[in-house]
Amino acid sequence: MTSPSVWPNGAPKVGQTARRSREVTARAIERFTAISGDRNPIHYDEEIARRTRFGGIVVQGGVTSAILNAVVAEDLPGPGTVFLSVAWDFRAPVRPGDTITGEVEVTSVREDKPVTELATRVLRQDGTLVLEGRAVCYTMPLV
Repeated sequence: MTSPSVWPNGAPKVGQTARRSREVTARAIERFTAISGDRNPIHYDEEIARRTRFGGIVVQGGVTSAILNAVVAEDLPGPGTVFLSVAWDFRAPVRPGDTITGEVEVTSVREDKPVTELATRVLRQDGTLVLEGRAVCYTMPLV
């Protein structure tokens, strides 16, 4: 069984869920661009973006998926948790000004080490599924 110091409030349980929401601001997009160097015109040039299948500016996938980093590190499994692997499908665009909600559900917890598998998804404020998939996480004790 995993050490109680890894999860002071007990190991996550299959079926347990957590979620967080945030608005995708122009500032968040600019900061992601500064970190990543992703200057794809579909994220900034309205004229070019309008001519794509998206019909307008779309937010970088890294900005969209970042909400899941917050849910995993802050809520479930919680502090000390990092992604070991992720498999995400992007289903619909996120636009500047959208509010997104990241959700995780525990699908398995290892008994021998602090590894948790999660179903993951991100929704827009209108309920549209924009990202779905799974993640495997490792939680380390924080001293």
